[in-house]
Amino acid sequence: MKRKLISSGSTFEEQIGYSRAVVQDNWVFISGTTGYNYDTMTISDDIVEQTEQCFKNIIATLEKAEASLSDIVRVNYILSNGSEFELCWPVLKKYLGDVKPAATMISAGMADDKMKIEIEVTALKDK
Repeated sequence: MKRKLISSGSTFEEQIGYSRAVVQDNWVFISGTTGYNYDTMTISDDIVEQTEQCFKNIIATLEKAEASLSDIVRVNYILSNGSEFELCWPVLKKYLGDVKPAATMISAGMADDKMKIEIEVTALKDK
């Protein structure tokens, strides 16, 4: 199968040179996704709201890849302040509580100080 590149329309993708997602065979690799609302190019100051928006962005990307949340096998959470991770747990459980992918949380600096969380996922679609 040919490689399919998916864009969210974010200016960062063109400026930096990456894709929101790459689909290769049945694999879907979604880049770190932040809480930006790409329709309005705004981001909330609240980490819980950012987490919710991350999943809305991830779902939209999965749909373009003909996949769904249930196909996620791996997730990486990157937070600018690791002590805020527990605040996100209800949102994470809402979206992935039944999926239970392998997961890692990392605390690191972000490209923009407004970003409090970034979520990267890998999905494997059923054949």
